[in-house]
Amino acid sequence: MKPTKYFLYARKSSEPEERQAMSIEAQIFELTEFAGREKLQIVETFTESKSAKSPGRAVFNKMIEKVYASKEPIGILAWHPDRLARNSVDGGQIIYLIDIQKICALKFPTFWFEPTPQGLYMLQMAFGQSKYYSDNLSENVKRGNRQKIRRGEYSGPAPMGYVNNFKTKNIEPDPLKARIVQQFFNEYAEGKLNLHSAAHRLNFLGVVNGNGTPFTPTMIYRMLTNVVYIGVLRRKGECYPGSFEPIIERSVFEMVQERLREGSKPRKTKKLHDFPFRGSLTCGECGCSITAQFAKGRHGGIYRYYRCSKKKGKCSQSYLLESKVAGQIKGYFEQVSISDDWAEKMLAQIEQWIREDKQDASAFSQKLELQATEVESKLNRLVNAYLDGDIEKGIYLTRKEALIKTKTDLYNQKSDFGKKPNWVEPLKDWVKTIHHAGKLANSSDDFSEIKSLFEKIGSKRLLLDKKIAFEFLPAYGIACKHKALQAKQTKSPASAGQLSSGVHHVNPAWRRGRDSNPRYKFKLVQRFSKPALSATQAPLRVFLGRQK
Repeated sequence: MKPTKYFLYARKSSEPEERQAMSIEAQIFELTEFAGREKLQIVETFTESKSAKSPGRAVFNKMIEKVYASKEPIGILAWHPDRLARNSVDGGQIIYLIDIQKICALKFPTFWFEPTPQGLYMLQMAFGQSKYYSDNLSENVKRGNRQKIRRGEYSGPAPMGYVNNFKTKNIEPDPLKARIVQQFFNEYAEGKLNLHSAAHRLNFLGVVNGNGTPFTPTMIYRMLTNVVYIGVLRRKGECYPGSFEPIIERSVFEMVQERLREGSKPRKTKKLHDFPFRGSLTCGECGCSITAQFAKGRHGGIYRYYRCSKKKGKCSQSYLLESKVAGQIKGYFEQVSISDDWAEKMLAQIEQWIREDKQDASAFSQKLELQATEVESKLNRLVNAYLDGDIEKGIYLTRKEALIKTKTDLYNQKSDFGKKPNWVEPLKDWVKTIHHAGKLANSSDDFSEIKSLFEKIGSKRLLLDKKIAFEFLPAYGIACKHKALQAKQTKSPASAGQLSSGVHHVNPAWRRGRDSNPRYKFKLVQRFSKPALSATQAPLRVFLGRQK
């Protein structure tokens, strides 16, 4: 009888949960020694690093094909049955080959097997146990990952700008790379970089990804859209609050996302002619959009005119020269504008409020800390008194409940502290906008910039009988009403008439007089009561309340 020939199979899983399994090199050494002791003839060795949780291992399938093709029965030598299979398909295939006598022997240094009914039963039990271990381990890992997500902990290699802290099992900002990421996001938000130039910039600085390879535009895109940088975890499309420190401000991150969205849009074909106010006005008669065209003047020269597109039929509205469109819009800008002096003083006042808020916040935080310390001390004394038998259990529980409620209230106050609506940035933007409106009204010939501000401060922009009808948004309407009121106080009929007509030019003498009077420094919105303001005017609500 010829001696049985054996295939040696050694496998190590590449998955993290099996990193502590015996290495392939160690398996081959032990199995070779075992074959020498048992006088087994090894004709071929198969090794691979792949999980056996699911079928589809290339080396294992190659070995099985050779078993099928062999003209004589083959034996298989492995460290343990779980090295051969951890799934029902591969395990069943091994048992089937034993049934049809293609495999005549299985040898394991750590497991006994004989091709008998009892041996096949034990082998099935071993394969089943291996599958159960794999499935159970997978569930345990998933459960642990879900708990980590609930705690806000980041699992896996830290993204660029962070490092893994193995003590806290979380991530924390890297002192150097976090600053690089912050500057990188800021420059991209400001339009100084695109995906390709950003990749070149990081590669020039010698910054590489976790694999040690240079960044590509695709990697840059993934980094710029990673919500981890604002302290948020995303798993399977769902977001969770992270317990690690964010390194990018939410406003900067949103600006970057907007730039990425703009970059993903199809490129618009270049227009033959530039008509800056096209698309910003609607015909007041028929509701069609206002379009533009070139026309030749009576005395020569080419001019740009705006007119109704007349897509809905006949319309009696005539043409309006572009310079007159710009002039009327500038008139609206005058109605909300403030001088350099006003803008400077208002912004200085806002900065003073910021400093006062910080001082109040510091004092309030210290007060909460003292109260929390006092409550904790009372709890400790209460527990000691109860343990010493000085008070009864009922009294102890009642007082403890009251102290716990107080402690919880202090914790909630501390958590809610600092979560007030950010009124500073909208208010700053409002002041800067109405200040910029005055500059555009007086000197600017940049029609594109005029159009952008025109659309920002108002709505229902109509063109009817060569006049622009326009409604200010509530916040900017307040500035307009205040100017009209002060124009009446100057007893200047011309000024009041200009304000009401829509084309307004401020009297320089009035502006100088009011700017130099301290009583009018911050009267811009003080004359209008809070109930008259809508919810969209939260910055002005704060502005009004702060002046009292």
